[in-house]
Amino acid sequence: MQADAKVKKGQATAAAADSAPCGPNVLTDSAARTDVLNRLRRAEGQLRGIQRMIEDGENCLKIGQQFSAVRKALDSTYLRMTVCFMEQELENRLSPDEEQRADLSAMMKDLETLLARMG
Repeated sequence: MQADAKVKKGQATAAAADSAPCGPNVLTDSAARTDVLNRLRRAEGQLRGIQRMIEDGENCLKIGQQFSAVRKALDSTYLRMTVCFMEQELENRLSPDEEQRADLSAMMKDLETLLARMG
């Protein structure tokens, strides 16, 4: 009986968290979230492809190439999420006007390009 109550309480807490407004450290931009989720779904498909390759006894070099591609996809997704989050947080804290917002957006794109070249 107590276990059922704990489960129901946990479900209620999770439901409340889902309906609560986004707090700090949450990617709130729906377009950015959609982009990140789409990238993750593509990487998930690549991982499933690697699993099939291993099951089918494919050449290890080909499998290694696919691992490399998935790692790069995940790295770029992480970078994209981080830059989107940084831009979101800077906009929330600085409240820029339209001109400043455009400058901020351009600066963040440049930052993303520079960071992508590091990896």
